[in-house]
Amino acid sequence: MKKILLAGAVALFGLSNAQIAKGTTYVSGQLGYTQNENNNTDVKVESFKILPTVGYFVNTNLAVGVGVGYKNDNTKKTESTGTNPLTITEGKVTESAIVVAPFVRKYWTIGEKLYIFGQLEVPMAFGQNKVEGTSTTTLTTPAGTTTSVSSVSDKSNFTSIGVNIKPGLDYFLNKNWTIEATIGEFGYNTYKQNVDGAKRVNDYNFGLNLTSVTFGVKYVFSK
Repeated sequence: MKKILLAGAVALFGLSNAQIAKGTTYVSGQLGYTQNENNNTDVKVESFKILPTVGYFVNTNLAVGVGVGYKNDNTKKTESTGTNPLTITEGKVTESAIVVAPFVRKYWTIGEKLYIFGQLEVPMAFGQNKVEGTSTTTLTTPAGTTTSVSSVSDKSNFTSIGVNIKPGLDYFLNKNWTIEATIGEFGYNTYKQNVDGAKRVNDYNFGLNLTSVTFGVKYVFSK
């Protein structure tokens, strides 16, 4: 009976004693660009992010690491009001930041090449918000056409700190390359602009969102 149970366990979990050795190092990262342009509202949003990551296994199946990178978000909007005078307002909001994200990741073996993991990370962003706007007013009269232009520009620094837990799967294609996927996240983030009177904005996110699955690859320096 014991032999039957053992055979069933091996068939179900494969070589579930496969471990990632202490001292193993890996590199990965995130690189992304998105653009959304709404011609109904004349709003265009562009986002760019690059975050190289290095991880080191301090113990079997337990890694610590950090990601350091940069992100930039641009939102542009054009709005027209009136006919005569006609006012065209063009606004742009730019948010750019240096991102630092230390983390701890714990693996559990499912099979010879397949693992599940849980990652605790503390993402931090230190950046600047810049708001720019230009308003052009054109007035036509029997005496002629006059145009006036006014503009505004304002800058402020901000800080964002969060604590997130991300579950995921990691599959080893070979001893050096893996494909990983994360499914949603549980976490908390606080955001504050460094200006007088500004209050913190707190964001809580708890739940598995199957529509926010992310995929990535990483290179493992096998021992």
